[in-house]
Amino acid sequence: MRAAMTTATSAALPRRFDWQWVVIGICVAFTVYIAVIPLAFLLWQSFFTPQTAAKAAEFTLGNYATAYASSETLRLFWTSLKFAFGASLFSFVVGTTLAWMNERTNTPFKTLFFALSIIPLIIPGVLFTVAWILLGSPKIGIINLALQDVLGLEQPPFDVYSLWGMIWVDGLHYSPMAFLLMTAAFRAMDPSLEESATMSGANIFQVARRVTLKLAWPAILATLLILFVRAIESFEVPALLGLPVGIQVFTSSIYQAVHRYPSQIGLASAYGMTLLVITSIGVYFVSRLSSRGNRYATMTGKGFRPRKIDLGPWRWLAAAIFAGYFVLIVALPFAVLLWSSFQKFYSVPSMQALHNLTLDPYRFIFTYPNLASSVWNTLLLSFGSATLIMLVTSVICWIVVKTKLPGRWLLDNVASLPMVFPGLVLGLAIMIFYLNVDIGVYGTMWIMFIAYVTRFMPYGLRYNTTSMLQIHKELEESAAMSGASWATTFFRIIVPLLKPGLVAGWIYVMIVSIRELSSSILLYSPGTEVISIVIWELWENGQYVELSALGVLFILALFVLVMLAQWLGGKFGVRE
Repeated sequence: MRAAMTTATSAALPRRFDWQWVVIGICVAFTVYIAVIPLAFLLWQSFFTPQTAAKAAEFTLGNYATAYASSETLRLFWTSLKFAFGASLFSFVVGTTLAWMNERTNTPFKTLFFALSIIPLIIPGVLFTVAWILLGSPKIGIINLALQDVLGLEQPPFDVYSLWGMIWVDGLHYSPMAFLLMTAAFRAMDPSLEESATMSGANIFQVARRVTLKLAWPAILATLLILFVRAIESFEVPALLGLPVGIQVFTSSIYQAVHRYPSQIGLASAYGMTLLVITSIGVYFVSRLSSRGNRYATMTGKGFRPRKIDLGPWRWLAAAIFAGYFVLIVALPFAVLLWSSFQKFYSVPSMQALHNLTLDPYRFIFTYPNLASSVWNTLLLSFGSATLIMLVTSVICWIVVKTKLPGRWLLDNVASLPMVFPGLVLGLAIMIFYLNVDIGVYGTMWIMFIAYVTRFMPYGLRYNTTSMLQIHKELEESAAMSGASWATTFFRIIVPLLKPGLVAGWIYVMIVSIRELSSSILLYSPGTEVISIVIWELWENGQYVELSALGVLFILALFVLVMLAQWLGGKFGVRE
């Protein structure tokens, strides 16, 4: 009787409101909104003519006819592929060679070189490109002038304003990415097969070519594809080095199409769809390789410790190669920016120029009208986007990993969709959407915030997914049996256990947001500039010494920020 009354009473009581479905619904709707809708509007806009004050936009297939039916577009496509293939291959060769020397040989000072080689990743692409213009320009390039003086050459040996110069600068800047990716692959590889080949009489180069590289084949292809996708969406190098001499790729053509009058947004959208297809194919093959990588697995439950290859006296040559690499990617670019920042007008280093040193460029920067607001905007966007991304993706990861909701795999794919958006194409898609759907964000900080969150959401998702997979389901079940609500379980159990992934992802998203230019270049307006936009505007205005001063301060600030982030990461259990 008592049991029946208890049952009746329980049935009569109203069920407690469950916030789980509200949070899940908001996160799913938000993800679909920022990832899918801009893509749809980009495709829609590619079928319309430019709108002017005298004429409304009209439906047309002319944008695609211009984009695909002309010989000029074929040349554009071929130039884009040559640039992307060249830059990715150069990055890969340099990065893989250094990774092999770092992991498989007894090169001296390897730990120091490993730390130094990561520094270029915090240098914004626009600053690295400007530095190499000052180093490799045929007229004012320090390297060219020095080689002409020493070797008695009449013509400069190196021209940064060329396709090969673009490949050199872009490939050099992103070679640390190849270095880190291949270092991880070599560290995870059981070296017993290499040692067996060495004992069978194979020399160092035979072992590397016939054993090491073949075992690392999935990592090699994945690294090449990642580098290719990154190069095809590169904006700073093609814009600064290619446009002045008429070398165009898809990203620079999109930028020019938007800045014509009337603005050719439809043509830019057609170019953007082409670029989107290319990057989508690259990302697809990367995911396919990742899923089939176990065919080449060499790590088992048996522990191993790789035996380093003794290079003998050649190890000092290997150390010299590392040192030369550091000079090319860090020392020379930073030194030329530092030298330029102390000049009233840019001049190459000389005894006479030493007498003209001045702090005027720094005074100009510190009194620059938009400096304080651009610094504030940069910090606000980077901290805000990193925080929102990590919170939203933690819920998405919980849905994908911990639930059995139908269609959760689709949510994972939708949240990862922005990964195939080149930054410039994403900025274009968001610009088109909010020009047509006026909700008051166009021309404000909010549109840039939406762009940053959209662009970097897949990276936060990957960091959170890695940590979420390590949390056992029984912890949630124990909390539920103790009467804890979903919100209590999530915020008091799941989130604290996610802390290493959350902090690591937050640090990464914050740093890349501070460096971001390609998405911002189409979305900023007066009063919403960020530091990267100020650098771009100084370059366009020909204020090179002032740009150098701001660049030096920016790099130093980023370096301090990274050191602080590493310290915080160490406190929260994040290990690099």
